[in-house]
Amino acid sequence: MPVAKNRVAGPRLAALALLVALSAVPGTARAAEDAGPLGIALEGFAYPHPVTYLDLTRDGEAQRLAYMDVAPTGQANGRTVLLLHGRNFPSSYWEPVIAALTGAGYRVVAPDQLGFGKSSKPVGPYTFDRMAADTVALLDSLGLERVDVIAHSMGGMLAVRLARNAASRVNSLVLEAPIGLEDYRFTVPPVSNEFLLKREGELTADAYRKQLMTSYALSLPASAIEPFVSIRERVKGSGEYRRWLQSFVNSYQAIWGQPVVHEIPLVTAPTLFVMGANDRNAPGKPYAPEALRAGMGDNAGHARALAARMQNGRAEVIEGVGHLVHMEATERFNGLAIDFLDSH
Repeated sequence: MPVAKNRVAGPRLAALALLVALSAVPGTARAAEDAGPLGIALEGFAYPHPVTYLDLTRDGEAQRLAYMDVAPTGQANGRTVLLLHGRNFPSSYWEPVIAALTGAGYRVVAPDQLGFGKSSKPVGPYTFDRMAADTVALLDSLGLERVDVIAHSMGGMLAVRLARNAASRVNSLVLEAPIGLEDYRFTVPPVSNEFLLKREGELTADAYRKQLMTSYALSLPASAIEPFVSIRERVKGSGEYRRWLQSFVNSYQAIWGQPVVHEIPLVTAPTLFVMGANDRNAPGKPYAPEALRAGMGDNAGHARALAARMQNGRAEVIEGVGHLVHMEATERFNGLAIDFLDSH
């Protein structure tokens, strides 16, 4: 049975405020090449709130799932929001959302899924069904029968599977710039692990920085994403870097090979899509035939169409921002999310 244990310790203005907060953590805002190595569970990288670990087993191996559990700072309303992160980000990037939610009276639980952030890095194939089961195990360990869910990017795919596999546990969904709004298998051919390991292993700090800024069409200053670039660069100094790399590649294969778009209209929980109008991110786009690339990543259009097919769906599109909505348009995103949660 899982056991929780041992605690360890204006859009541009909002993004800069987040950068200032991250800068207080030694090394996180320095140039990636100037910082020291990190362990693949981000040992040496502080999170904004205490981190707790849940013991799990995957493929016969003991694993630890890290999470933050943050109490309300405003008058408690008795509800809990579960935050599900994206593929390229640790759960620490939720800090602006955590501050708003806890101030509004919500308890917030923000896990790092296995393979990400401070959690263990399994090397076997990933499935969204397994990730959803791990998330249910976390809720069980905390005695949480029902939660509201805010999910970003890849976390949106997990949230859809969670809402389908454990519908009684999900009160409502806020999907921030989710991926998986199209079936990437229709446009992107299979790509081998060997190819991906080579490509990801050769990615430099400058190339990764450019990838985030351009693929995500970010309106942020480049300095705002430096903590993410730094983390990726610093784990290269770990003796377990190859394990981190294999784990990261496995998550791409899950995104490509386990579509959720066909299930989204079947989700019964009230759902709000919050999309950046400039976001045309589509995993695997560089591997698609050139003739098909331009048609990929119409995320705002897909969200509107899918919301219209849902029992209780709605889409909000924010102009002038890309894939990191809660960092690019912090006040607008928080306002939309809290208004939606309060109404359900």
